[in-house]
Amino acid sequence: MALGTLAPPRPPRAAPRPARSSRSRRRAGYLMMAPAFLHMLLWTGLPLVAAVFLAFTSYDILSAPEFVGLANFTEMFGDPVFRRAVLNTVVYAIFTVPVAMGIALVIAVLLNGNVRGRRLFRTAVFLPQVTATIAVALVWLWIYNPRGGLLNAVLSFFGVAGPNWLSSTTWALPAVIAVGVWQGIGMKMLIYLAALQNLPPELYEAASVDGASKVRQFFTITVPLLRPATFFVFVTSVIGAFQSFDQIYVLTDGGPAHSTTMITYEVYKSAFREFRMGYACAQSLVLFAILIALTLINRRVIGGDRVTA
Repeated sequence: MALGTLAPPRPPRAAPRPARSSRSRRRAGYLMMAPAFLHMLLWTGLPLVAAVFLAFTSYDILSAPEFVGLANFTEMFGDPVFRRAVLNTVVYAIFTVPVAMGIALVIAVLLNGNVRGRRLFRTAVFLPQVTATIAVALVWLWIYNPRGGLLNAVLSFFGVAGPNWLSSTTWALPAVIAVGVWQGIGMKMLIYLAALQNLPPELYEAASVDGASKVRQFFTITVPLLRPATFFVFVTSVIGAFQSFDQIYVLTDGGPAHSTTMITYEVYKSAFREFRMGYACAQSLVLFAILIALTLINRRVIGGDRVTA
């Protein structure tokens, strides 16, 4: 072919349309999500719907549910034991959550530095979190034992006569709160430690150059940057505090004189001791509503989705 009659170059091929590829990826994603979704629907969604329905019925497992309207809620709010359970749960959460969060944050800051043996200390702090709550409660049952228990033995060494911790209406709830604080530090420390390791070191270097002390850096840099982690820790801690049951069941069984009974313990007692499933479902809905309200309030106050420095 002559040079003057060369054919023009072919235009480049058009890029394949991404629509088909995106649709196939979306279908693959839905397919991989299906088992988890079905599991959640079967073990969370259906029980939740059933609990809402049974909350307005009188149901004892043996006979068919009988619709009673708001009778369960009316009885619940007029029950002094349930009101005491709500008060005890609120007091338990007020003391365990902030105290454990504060201690965990301080420990996380200390163990985030170049501390000798920090891996051993991290393991020791986190160990109660992965220990069975029943085993932990049995150990504390021995510690609180008025005869031969560790706590009263230490107090007697200093000439102080320790009380009967778990049988006293004055000391039973503080004793349970101490167990909750001790066991809850580990997970909170781990979350704060992970958040601290992601903070930009340039801010601390600049603050050091400006002459800011470690304490001032903690309150002006660390605490504001940990706001998302604090929001997550607070929400999960409040939910855990309001669902406390194992240590109550082992240590005090809700006593003495209902001084340590919690909402979850009252739900258990109504469902599995009195076989009043409808009443227990109504109590569960009240607990669910309280947790939702506290989560929304905390989100507005702390602002978990905002990071400010």
